[in-house]
Amino acid sequence: MNRIAAQEAPIVRLEGVHLTLASAAGAVHILRGVDLSIAAGETVSLVGPSGSGKSTLLMVIAGLERASAGRVAVAGTEFDGLDEDRLAAFRRESVGIVFQSFHLIPTMTALENVAIPLELARRPNALTEARRLLDAVGLAERVAHYPGQLSGGEQQRVALARAFVAGPRLLLADEPTGNLDRANGDAVMDLLFRLNAERGTTLLLITHDAATARRCGRSVRMEDGRAYADAPFAGGGGA
Repeated sequence: MNRIAAQEAPIVRLEGVHLTLASAAGAVHILRGVDLSIAAGETVSLVGPSGSGKSTLLMVIAGLERASAGRVAVAGTEFDGLDEDRLAAFRRESVGIVFQSFHLIPTMTALENVAIPLELARRPNALTEARRLLDAVGLAERVAHYPGQLSGGEQQRVALARAFVAGPRLLLADEPTGNLDRANGDAVMDLLFRLNAERGTTLLLITHDAATARRCGRSVRMEDGRAYADAPFAGGGGA
């Protein structure tokens, strides 16, 4: 197994992480002893072929999938022994997630969608903060629109605002431009890297695009459920 080293006091530390699921044909080994360390403030791309375990690894780091074996610690929280309520509370406080599909609530406006994390955490001024983030992503004039009234690029910008609004320490992004055309995808990636840099967030980004991967400080490659360190990228993390 390859140990992927970063600096001291990592915000993400995985040690010997396995994920095995049962099926009619027998056990399916999705993650096979992953060791991964990511320091606070790093930008890391996660690359590799489809089916290599990239999205599953992100789900484990988010606490949305439970590892079958191994240690998972994120933002100073050890996942072992945490129930679903405590994992949900951890995500609200520490993790932002952006998916390929926007996962907006269709019956809520853009403003209401962005405010959800703050309202769930019972933070004051949720709508004010949501409005501020929508302004930051260029949607100040669209706050009252519903997802069905927004373009794909606009919906993903709403999703970005929602991911950043609670001030997460870690942002997980799973092919966030996969459903967008090139022009909209490039604009969303520029915005993601700008917001990430402004807020000093740690970023773990799944991408199949080599140019996007090179914008990160370093890359981790997944193959057959295992993680391998690639060389750092010079000048990564910029817009």
